[in-house]
Amino acid sequence: MNPFPGMNPYLEDPAFWPDFHHEFISCWRATIARQLPNAYEARINERVRLVQLDPETFKLIYPDVAVTRSERPSPPRFGASRVVMLEPEIIPQEVTDEVRETRIEILHRPHRTLVAVLELLSPANKVGEGYRQYRAKRSALLEKPVHLLEVDLLAQGERLQLLKALPRGEEYAFLTRAEQCNACEVYAWSIRDRLPTLPLPLRHPDPDLHVDLQEVFDLAFERGLYGPSLEYGRDLPWLSAETQAWARERIQAATAQK
Repeated sequence: MNPFPGMNPYLEDPAFWPDFHHEFISCWRATIARQLPNAYEARINERVRLVQLDPETFKLIYPDVAVTRSERPSPPRFGASRVVMLEPEIIPQEVTDEVRETRIEILHRPHRTLVAVLELLSPANKVGEGYRQYRAKRSALLEKPVHLLEVDLLAQGERLQLLKALPRGEEYAFLTRAEQCNACEVYAWSIRDRLPTLPLPLRHPDPDLHVDLQEVFDLAFERGLYGPSLEYGRDLPWLSAETQAWARERIQAATAQK
């Protein structure tokens, strides 16, 4: 059971986020597909790209790895000569990795024309080179006659930068309609809130769908069986001290009800 009214901030742990992202996308697609008119279909599209990871990006995407180093034994001596062991100089090097980008595409039959793209942002989209590449991909998509819905449930990393400051919030959704690509509908809410119901535009003159993100989240959380695995005792340094205290209270209240 999720002890939080909306997003569970412990899922932002890099040990869980990739799996949750996959589960959420799958449940999101299934929820939308049940509502789509017969002329549409919802499909998952996954692409793999190589990205250079800076240290900040690496920490966001991967859990900490513990390395144990033992004392190096003294080199053996043979007669009057001895082996000279040099100490290396540690120099950073480039780290690249495969980043899987999974999104939902809404297609219109019979020609399977792309109507809308739905993105759930990942840590790799929000820092360093990954953030710059995502911005470039986003700009290219906005030049096409396609709706774009982006959901950002992550407290860490850069937010999308628009021409005006974003409304106050901790989680966001950004909707750009194909017929009005110079304007973005920004939805903002608190981590203490239930996830909202968001519009999903279709092809004119079909009306928007309205998709309950909380329903999607609850289904993904249940299917992923995350509750027993999440480390509720650990700190969440990406949240404010006040929000961390609130999170601990929620967990204690949920534990007391069991």
